[in-house]
Amino acid sequence: MKRKYLAFDIETAKVLPRDVPDILAHRPLGICCAAALGTDKTIPQLFDSKDASGIPSAQMCKDDLSDLVDFLTDQVNNGYTIVTHNNLEFDFDILAEESGRLSDCRKLAVAHVDMMFQVFCCKGFCVGLDPAGKAIGIGKPDGVEGWKVPQLWKDGKCETVLNYVSQDCRIALEVAEKSEQQRSFSWITQRGTVSDLALPKGWLTVQDAMKLPLPDTSWMKTPPWPQSKFTKWLG
Repeated sequence: MKRKYLAFDIETAKVLPRDVPDILAHRPLGICCAAALGTDKTIPQLFDSKDASGIPSAQMCKDDLSDLVDFLTDQVNNGYTIVTHNNLEFDFDILAEESGRLSDCRKLAVAHVDMMFQVFCCKGFCVGLDPAGKAIGIGKPDGVEGWKVPQLWKDGKCETVLNYVSQDCRIALEVAEKSEQQRSFSWITQRGTVSDLALPKGWLTVQDAMKLPLPDTSWMKTPPWPQSKFTKWLG
């Protein structure tokens, strides 16, 4: 039976320089907004916090973030499989911290499909969402880069940010569904060629991807990241 996916993504609130090597080292980061898009939906559901006048707040409050965790949990209980690209290491960890719902976010994280994590478990390296989207002809909004998003939100360009996070959900959902249908995940390499990874069993949840045998990384010039880079916050 075809899976019913729910793509999910957050955008952080703290403004940082472009070349910060480890964003997580600068936490708490706050969350300015989030989006979710289901297989059977055409318009993403958007999440943010607003002040008394209806203007978006600088970042989401704890109660609204807890409601977001409840929403994701309800969607899973209703038969959706959450699918993301690198939310295991980042988004769910930040959501757990900002909402105070560590246990619930851990449950959501291990039961969801993180495409980048599965690629890492199979290949020993990571592939970004943008190269995967380009391989199927879908891209991010022109003129917006992820590192600029917190400043855009702070500057009041909230609609631009909401469009950006919505498009990330659309890309992730389309990549997930097309890859599973074709039993192959493709991306554009830095050399401009197309590479792929076979998915004989389709996408795996995080807990199943963790059981895969370690990939051969003997060809790499530098040691690969340990799997714990993505999973250490799970405890």
